[in-house]
Amino acid sequence: MKKKKGLLVSAMSILLLLVLSGCETNLVVFDPKGPQARAIMDLINWSFIWIGLVLVVVVGLFVYIIWKYRARPENADYEPPDEKGNHKLEVIWTLIPIVIVILLTIPTVKTLYALEEVPEGYEDVEPLVIHVTSADWKWIFSYPEEDIETVNYVNIPVDRPVTFKLTSAGTMQSFWIPSLAGQEYTMNKMETELIVVADEEGSFFGRNTNFNGEGYAGMEFEVQAQSPADYEKWVKEAKELSPKLTEEEYKELLKPTHLGRLTYSNTHLDWVDHADHNAELYIDPELYRGHGYPGKIFTEDENENSENHENMNMDEEEHGGEHSGH
Repeated sequence: MKKKKGLLVSAMSILLLLVLSGCETNLVVFDPKGPQARAIMDLINWSFIWIGLVLVVVVGLFVYIIWKYRARPENADYEPPDEKGNHKLEVIWTLIPIVIVILLTIPTVKTLYALEEVPEGYEDVEPLVIHVTSADWKWIFSYPEEDIETVNYVNIPVDRPVTFKLTSAGTMQSFWIPSLAGQEYTMNKMETELIVVADEEGSFFGRNTNFNGEGYAGMEFEVQAQSPADYEKWVKEAKELSPKLTEEEYKELLKPTHLGRLTYSNTHLDWVDHADHNAELYIDPELYRGHGYPGKIFTEDENENSENHENMNMDEEEHGGEHSGH
């Protein structure tokens, strides 16, 4: 008996070590620096409460049943009697999961809708609009009001809503700043929005969380939340000291590469907006061959003709293969 208990303790110790070894010492999601991030953390904590309750009840019942109905010498010949199902228990264990799902669904839906709006208390503050363009494997931030563009970093003022207008110059990405907000996808020829407010100054980590090729792991950026005075000072210096971005240089930026931080005193929005459905394909798909570029986006008629053409080519290749085999 002592030997079995020793084995059980050893197994539990090993399991605990394995679980703890996968934990990070700094869980950024649980250190929010803005109202949206706090709303997400509250929702996670609420979910953890019910998940923990379910876990405790299930494990407790499992241990109790295993112990109570274990095989023993005195009940070796025991055969349970035939009994009709207990309707009360069946109703109870059906209603409990329904109630738990409702308790999780209502706050989740409320939080998701709240994240689409400017946080309470900031409704009368004019938001700062920043266009975000993802490209393999970098982030491009355009400030149309200030006529500034940055690469792989973005500065924002504290206590002011920031509306990120997100799009992609190539493959789909996922824009995430865990200390400030949730995730939002960026897609070519489309525009999504993410509202962010930082109520503390500091440097916050952001990254792409959508796997899109060999360089996605290094697709990171920094969010620097500054006081209004420091932000205005940075804007002034960036406009005075930064070079102009040319169209040719911008095309080079869109190639699948890793870059450091860059700052320009104008934006690529002067000649292209990747969220525009009517915009022409701006980059050569050949640059992305082997990197997962989605290719040209067609209209419905063009897409139908393209699919028919591809099907014809496939049929010709199949027939050609058959003839060559003969």
